[in-house]
Amino acid sequence: MTTPHFETLLLDIDARGIARLTLNRPDTHNALNATLIHELHRAAEWLGRADGVRAVVLTGAGKTFCAGGDLGWMQENMKKTRAQRVSESGDLARMLRALNEMPLPLIGRINGPAYGGGVGMISVCDIAIGVDRGVYSLTEVRLGLLPANIAPYVVARMGEANARRTFLTARRMSGAEARSLGLLSDVVSAEQLDAAVEREIADLLQCAPGAVAATKKLIAYVHTHDLDTNMIYTADKLADAWETDEGREGITAFFAKRAPFWRQG
Repeated sequence: MTTPHFETLLLDIDARGIARLTLNRPDTHNALNATLIHELHRAAEWLGRADGVRAVVLTGAGKTFCAGGDLGWMQENMKKTRAQRVSESGDLARMLRALNEMPLPLIGRINGPAYGGGVGMISVCDIAIGVDRGVYSLTEVRLGLLPANIAPYVVARMGEANARRTFLTARRMSGAEARSLGLLSDVVSAEQLDAAVEREIADLLQCAPGAVAATKKLIAYVHTHDLDTNMIYTADKLADAWETDEGREGITAFFAKRAPFWRQG
């Protein structure tokens, strides 16, 4: 399996099938420009199809996770036609959706501050571990802009009430506050960050990859449908799971008191 080459990203996959996807624009604090947005979308689609990949760790090069939208990119967009600006905005929306819906666990290794779109990038992660000295802020309104494309994911992550306060005031959040609002799953010191991420990976490697992917879709579905619809959907999905190779293997391995074939460690 040959990993693709990127201009603004680093991608490595270890022997366990854990991919590390690094935003690699440290000179701009990993700000999102057209190239990075395009390459993130391409990486998400490639990883979702790649054989043997079990999970993806998303992080940033340097001391910042992601400073949000590149101001130079925004300045160039101001000169374009409305149709072109809508297209550029749509590219950002499609990239976030591709990461959010990737059929793999996405673990955010949040190595430093995140602003604006960087908070959106955290919000599409299934698990986000941040450093305690990080600063997190939705800064768009300070620039006369809106946190538009990221809003569905940040609101889903933090809830409407917390989103109102943080969106409308551009409040600067500490790591502890970001965790209390649900943006971060856990907060650790910089020295403990890799170990904390590894603990999440160790748990994931005990789980069946196909079941994990199906459960990620299940969560998205039941969150957006009513109870009557969900009762029909979930009954069907559990019946499907009993018929999969993983389902048969998991039950057989349990009664045989052995590890199933997917389990590592």
